[in-house]
Amino acid sequence: MAHALFGPEVRMMLLDKNPASMKAFVETLNPMTVAETLSGDAFTVEEVWEVLGKAEPREQAKVFEFFPIDFQVTMAKGAGRPQMARLIELMSHDDRVDLLRRLPAQVSEALLRLVDEADRRDIASLSRYGENTVGAIMTSDYAWLPADLTAKQAIERLRAQAPDRETIYYVYIVDEPTRRMLGILTLRALVLADPNTSIRQIMLVNDLVSLKAADDREVAAEALRRYGLIAIPVLDNDGRLVGIVTHDDIVEVISQEATEDLQKQGAVGPFRGNYLETGLFTIWWKRASWLCLLFAAELATFTVMAEFDEALQAILVLSLFVPLCLSTGGNSGSQAATIITRELALGHIVVKNWWRVLRHEIVMGLMLGLTLGAIGLFRGASTSEDLRSARKEMEAAIQVVLPADQEFKPDEHGAYAVPEGTPIAAREPVKRRTHITPPKGMTPERIERGEEVVYTFPPTTETQTETVGRWRFGLVICIAVSFICLWGTLIGSMLPLIFHQIGADPALASSPFVATFVDVTGIAAYFTIATMLLF
Repeated sequence: MAHALFGPEVRMMLLDKNPASMKAFVETLNPMTVAETLSGDAFTVEEVWEVLGKAEPREQAKVFEFFPIDFQVTMAKGAGRPQMARLIELMSHDDRVDLLRRLPAQVSEALLRLVDEADRRDIASLSRYGENTVGAIMTSDYAWLPADLTAKQAIERLRAQAPDRETIYYVYIVDEPTRRMLGILTLRALVLADPNTSIRQIMLVNDLVSLKAADDREVAAEALRRYGLIAIPVLDNDGRLVGIVTHDDIVEVISQEATEDLQKQGAVGPFRGNYLETGLFTIWWKRASWLCLLFAAELATFTVMAEFDEALQAILVLSLFVPLCLSTGGNSGSQAATIITRELALGHIVVKNWWRVLRHEIVMGLMLGLTLGAIGLFRGASTSEDLRSARKEMEAAIQVVLPADQEFKPDEHGAYAVPEGTPIAAREPVKRRTHITPPKGMTPERIERGEEVVYTFPPTTETQTETVGRWRFGLVICIAVSFICLWGTLIGSMLPLIFHQIGADPALASSPFVATFVDVTGIAAYFTIATMLLF
């Protein structure tokens, strides 16, 4: 979408073929505003280059750096190679390396052949670092000075360097032959110093913050957040200064890492770029891979419920509270996982604090569980009487086997009471007292077999288990919900710590992952508690 204010203006400039206005537009406005206006689908690549081409190359480079990386790639493919090579020479060192990595190999190699030799060496030097390392986001265009200058000489030399440097607020003092960093000089200290003072006397040499080129870029983000610096020097394994990481690059890293963590917590494989511009197959794969894994894990709930099939047949309402228990465990686990993952990212807790975290979450889980359990108690107790038993009309004849000396007569409603433990047909003995009511006007057929008597009831006979007391059932729901809430809280709090300890991203302990694990184990706990208290 074109910029609401400047988009129509640029369109008129193109229609009127007004080079002076195009030049003023690119060179006068903020480069970010120019980039927002020209990028997207409002203008073709040829039209964008037509507008940019009217400005000075250095101004073109400033605007080009603010284009989204995908748009930069499209622009690079559509430009004349000499023009693009000139822009690459003027771009920030880290930005141009990122662009060249995204270009097809043949395009990148063709452009590099047209780039100045010194810039080619710099690009090759920065390109050797891994994509997610500090070296991949650092820039080599930093301000530096030798240590044997006075403040006056330093200012003169810095003035000559300033136009081509990323920042001059920090000046790095190095030993020229070895490139080892000796100290850091702030622009403020340099300006305020006596002109004849040696910079050795005013540079900082103690407790210097630096990074290793091979460090993960998250280390750089954490260092910038902790120390509040504008830029941080990057050293190689021998202590030589190879570049700096600036705050704008770190802000981008923080944004990317936060996006990646959120995607992982939502059980989506991380992807970069605009959602609407990312390939449909890519999005499908990133989402389907996790969904299939979680779906396969959730299938275990069928196995668990099948093990407690008789309990479900005896008390129908148990199945109605399954979603309640599932959501309780998943929600409490997701809460805990989100909190602990974020606290790990902020450095507020470390793995060695696991015992304190566990104790804290045990108390919290009990408090939350009792709160939800109290609600479950009253909701379970308010369940209708019909639902607290199981009434079923049998399609086929059923048989009841009783000792010969046991009385088996209908009550005033025509129902026969079957005691607990009595075999019915080929099923296991009933676990609750069951009433069997034959069709109206019919009685069961009685056949003696030694010390046992077999009573055969005709089809359409109705069976109904004994109704569970309202408060007894409410207590089952209360205990089950309380336990599942506690269990979910403990799992959600411990999984991120475990993942962090084994070197995995704690964000992998995502809400769906925790919810799936707690679903399966929580269902088992729910039916186990119900079986213990009701049968």
